[in-house]
Amino acid sequence: MLEILNDTILDSLKLLPFLFIAYLIMEYIEHKISDSSKEKIKKSGKFGPAVGGLLGIFPQCGFSVAATNFYAARIISLGTLISVYLSTSDEMLPILISEAVSIKLIIGILAIKFVLGMFYGFLIDFIVRRKDKEEEKIVDLCEEDNCHCEKGIIKSAVHHTLNIFAYIFILTLVVNILVNIIGEDTLKNLMANTKFFEPIFSALIGLIPNCASSVIITELYLSNIIRFGSLIAGLLVNAGAGTLMLFKINKNLKENIAIIVVLYILGAFSGIVINLFV
Repeated sequence: MLEILNDTILDSLKLLPFLFIAYLIMEYIEHKISDSSKEKIKKSGKFGPAVGGLLGIFPQCGFSVAATNFYAARIISLGTLISVYLSTSDEMLPILISEAVSIKLIIGILAIKFVLGMFYGFLIDFIVRRKDKEEEKIVDLCEEDNCHCEKGIIKSAVHHTLNIFAYIFILTLVVNILVNIIGEDTLKNLMANTKFFEPIFSALIGLIPNCASSVIITELYLSNIIRFGSLIAGLLVNAGAGTLMLFKINKNLKENIAIIVVLYILGAFSGIVINLFV
């Protein structure tokens, strides 16, 4: 147990400087392009799913929250909202960077999320035509507890780094203990025997409106416990605090539940299909 704990501490500490640098860059990007991104998505019109999908892949603080506000005010379409949700990167990007994952893989994941987000967004807008233009107050995303933009670039980067570091440490410790007790080969065989259901379970984890879910999914993939399609399934449905905000500001409960169900089905289905070919 002491050996496992020691290995976990060393592995986690190695990631700390890379996590901080990644979040520092992300916070800089957020402060530079956040306002312009919100304006672009508001003016996107029928091209909303393409614009939303493209902007969603950039690491911006609470962008899915902003999109949720726009949807609640009927400024953007349902397809645009789904596109943003599916393409949102959340905590996946800094973890992959800190783990020294190849740029090719990172770009590949972002490209898949963008393409699927855009495709499903246009498909949904084609099926569901919204004509109501209700006006509601748009909540400033930086007034929410989920965003720390107002604290400044360095303080916000430190906050995110320590928060995610804690998740990574705990998860790594749990995974190391499980692998030690069960055995790596046994664990891989167990996942292989349930390979069809793997994306379904991964998508369920991804629905958790917390950065911990994307950390769990990404770490499980990097530990070779789940496959690529399962990783995509979980990351597609993981829209950060956006889905949590949906229930707070959109008053139509049935509509909110329907959006979450559609998001889950699209993510799980995509993961199953990808696992069939990869």
